[in-house]
Amino acid sequence: QVQLVESGGGLVQAGGSLTLSCVVSRGVFETSAMGWFRQGSGTHRWFVATISKSGRSTAYGDSVKGRVTISRDNAKNTAWLQMNNLKPDDTGVYYCAAALVDGSEYYTKNDYDYNYWGRGTQVTVST
Repeated sequence: QVQLVESGGGLVQAGGSLTLSCVVSRGVFETSAMGWFRQGSGTHRWFVATISKSGRSTAYGDSVKGRVTISRDNAKNTAWLQMNNLKPDDTGVYYCAAALVDGSEYYTKNDYDYNYWGRGTQVTVST
């Protein structure tokens, strides 16, 4: 069974920082582009960041550019999302997702391209 387990969420004041982690089942991680999505009070999952299998290619949502960094370590089957200068609008459940891909530099911003999802970790940013 494929597992993606997020951690690192919590309550933080505006302007603060958090680093989220996502540990993925061996066998899936190294064949996947990884992504992070945020779900606020509604049902839509907003794209936050994505990274290719190689780790060399990344993309970010417009609302987080310059404040967020996605990274991965293929030896540890782990992806991270470093978030700085957090804002109340960043509040939500953050989901890690894996997209099975062929190309080493491929990544995707589309939630429907992702094959596996974690259960999410709550991030709350207070004013």
